[in-house]
Amino acid sequence: MDFKKYKDINQYYIFRTVISLLTAVAAGIMWMLFFLKSPESHGLDTPLFWAVCFTVLLPLTVRWQQRLYRRHTRKVLFMLDAIENNDTAIHFSETDGTEDSRLMNRSLNRVARILYNVKSETAQQEKYYELILDCVNTGIVVLNDNGAIYQKNNEALHLLGLEVFTHVRQLSRVDNHLMDILTACRAGDKFQAAFSNERGTVNLSIRVSDITVRREHLRILALNDINNELDEKEIDSWIRLTRVLTHEIMNAVTPITSLSDTLLELTEAKISKEEIRNGLQTISSTGKGLLAFVESYRRFTRIPTPEPSLFYLKGFISRMVELARHQYPDTPACFNISIVPDDLILYADENLISQVIINLLKNAIQAFEMSPSAADEKHIDIRAYCNEAEAVLIEISNNGPAIPPDIAEHIFIPFFTTKENGSGIGLSISRQIMRLSGGNISLIPGKETTFVLKFN
Repeated sequence: MDFKKYKDINQYYIFRTVISLLTAVAAGIMWMLFFLKSPESHGLDTPLFWAVCFTVLLPLTVRWQQRLYRRHTRKVLFMLDAIENNDTAIHFSETDGTEDSRLMNRSLNRVARILYNVKSETAQQEKYYELILDCVNTGIVVLNDNGAIYQKNNEALHLLGLEVFTHVRQLSRVDNHLMDILTACRAGDKFQAAFSNERGTVNLSIRVSDITVRREHLRILALNDINNELDEKEIDSWIRLTRVLTHEIMNAVTPITSLSDTLLELTEAKISKEEIRNGLQTISSTGKGLLAFVESYRRFTRIPTPEPSLFYLKGFISRMVELARHQYPDTPACFNISIVPDDLILYADENLISQVIINLLKNAIQAFEMSPSAADEKHIDIRAYCNEAEAVLIEISNNGPAIPPDIAEHIFIPFFTTKENGSGIGLSISRQIMRLSGGNISLIPGKETTFVLKFN
């Protein structure tokens, strides 16, 4: 007979249950015998003695049985605590103890593996969704009704100009109005918000939806930068208008010029008609001037497709500065150039970008013509570097007269100019070149006039 199999028989539920039942039955029998027999009998062999003994023993057997049950309960609680604390080393022996204990341990190990797998899959899914959010071009912000930020992606931080975003109150460092409208927005709202930072004016399109998670109401904000959309629509509108204007003006001026040239040839020999001849010369010169004027505007809609290539910015910027000095020798200015690193390379159409740089330098030098400052106090700073996103930025600043805010809003609009003889297409063409090159140009408000070219 295998006694080892039964040496821990007291660890079996059925054994302890039988003992408890037998104790209860024995107590009942003894009390029944006591009441059926004469109560006058005394001694250890009387039913009353054994009835009292079994009655006292009954709670002890029940408690003995309960301890085995609580032992397994403590195992379950221990396993749950281990899972909650990410303790993957928890394991119950499946070879020692009674059959009931081994069965219980196998079941607990199985439940633990299932819960660990579910928890691991959930963590992987959360990481997967976070990676997806960081790959989209839409900023996502999830916040509760108290303004605490539960989730945000990198695009949202980039759009808002923040490195850390844990509460909506942090937007006060960016723009108080933006903080107020994001605090007050509700599900279903669709609106636009504009604010200024070191990158210029940012126009955001914001959509709000909501969800309830674990009995907590959350709002989901979708942020989109619509600056590019607004700029493209504006430029497309002006291009269409310019094409119509040039077509109509060219159709009207060309026959006038041709006719004037013909009349001039017929009146060459007729000196007596000098007055008519002078008038026709005036018509001809005016027509040709108008044609040249229209042709300058036509350049705005005829920018060639960029043919990008790699070139070093240090030598390129130096050439642009020398060209600007040669064009305006009577307006001296101090040029400060900073290229970090020295071998910084740009991938773009060098010829087109040179038009942008020359136009900005020309505007900076012309601004000094209206400044009473001494020559050594007039400086133009050119700085080129890479930001954290590995985009190349070129900043051109001058300490000439600042551009008034009401004018700064319109400087990129085609044909808008404050100069007496200006055409108003220089900055417009520069902006279109930058957009065709995959970048943008912006004016940074401040004491100095600073234009930033960003090549993504």
